[in-house]
Amino acid sequence: MVYLGLDLGSKTLGLSISDKTSIIATSLEIIRFNNYDELFNQLDTVVYTKKVDAFVLGNPLNLDGSKSTRSIETLEFKKLLENRYKNKEVILQDERLSTVEAEKLLISNNTSRKNRKKVIDKVAATIILQAYLDRRNK
Repeated sequence: MVYLGLDLGSKTLGLSISDKTSIIATSLEIIRFNNYDELFNQLDTVVYTKKVDAFVLGNPLNLDGSKSTRSIETLEFKKLLENRYKNKEVILQDERLSTVEAEKLLISNNTSRKNRKKVIDKVAATIILQAYLDRRNK
């Protein structure tokens, strides 16, 4: 089963993808968008060319587990995904601190600040997806 990891931002969507055995997550790309129509046009191409079976959408809860403003927006986006891709499951994955973890990983690899900004969303999507795969495979 192929999972597509999603890290939704206000103007970007970081993507990662699992291998067919659903064990390893790999960074894929970042989609930049101005509106959801534009986003879904680009996402359609990825979903169909990569033969995605399901989505793992990062849910940015507050540290205390309550819903954040971004979490509420993410839940609305989840509904849009479910309506557009009716035969594909959309799984929410707690993503608290995934961007912080991605930032630390990139810094430890001596990635410049300029280059970190270019890839942070897809690295965060990879962390989100890998966390789900690890939990699922235990």
